[in-house]
Amino acid sequence: MSGLVSIITPTYNCGRFIEETIRSVIAQTYREWEMIIVDDCSTDDTRTIVEKWIEADPRIRYFCNEQNSGAAITRNFALRQATGKWIAFLDSDDLWAPDKLQKQVKFMEDHNYDFSYHCYEEIDESSRPLGVHVGGLEKVGQLAMFSCCWPGCLTVMYRRETIGLVQIEDIRKNNDTALWLKVIRKAPCYLLPEELARYRRRANSITPKPLWQRIWAHYPLFHVAEKMNPIEATFWTLLNVVGNGYKKMFYVQKDK
Repeated sequence: MSGLVSIITPTYNCGRFIEETIRSVIAQTYREWEMIIVDDCSTDDTRTIVEKWIEADPRIRYFCNEQNSGAAITRNFALRQATGKWIAFLDSDDLWAPDKLQKQVKFMEDHNYDFSYHCYEEIDESSRPLGVHVGGLEKVGQLAMFSCCWPGCLTVMYRRETIGLVQIEDIRKNNDTALWLKVIRKAPCYLLPEELARYRRRANSITPKPLWQRIWAHYPLFHVAEKMNPIEATFWTLLNVVGNGYKKMFYVQKDK
């Protein structure tokens, strides 16, 4: 079991969370990694915190955009800096279990997979469990991925040699999903059925939005990122309503 893992971590004003995120990477039992943090011009103390950790661990690499550019452009830049055999993703407020990388690399090498994800649980802003556990399909093909975003961003890993450099269009929402729609064309995505990460639900992500806004946030994913015509983009947007409903009904469990 070997190979450098490049961890893609875009950040913006996450000073209150990013230290815990970095600690969860440094605690990994798998030691071959580089953490590529790209700061989208944070106005808080993010840079100061990250630079302190760079002094302690040179595997952490820090970049800062020349101007605020959004998550899609920031992830694209981070991916261009990656040198690893494997690409993994961890947003700057989420957490990994200590054995996440070790188990996922072994899972992919044992089965010769090029693209995988795993289960995760949700936590609040104080890192307390919310009692929500998210799983997924054992194998996700192109139709399933276009119908629903099955992987949580913090759970994805793919083999860079097979998939190549992935770059996406500049869309404001669902830019992680835009990545998976590119990757799924090269390889199916397989589920490691273990809970190896903790996704942080923040206040602004919990605030309910009108249903039509939540639905049509998917439209640019297909019309802009996938360059579909309006009819095709509308079809896939509506199909995502069904797909995401199916996922929530059968693959999201809540503690009683």
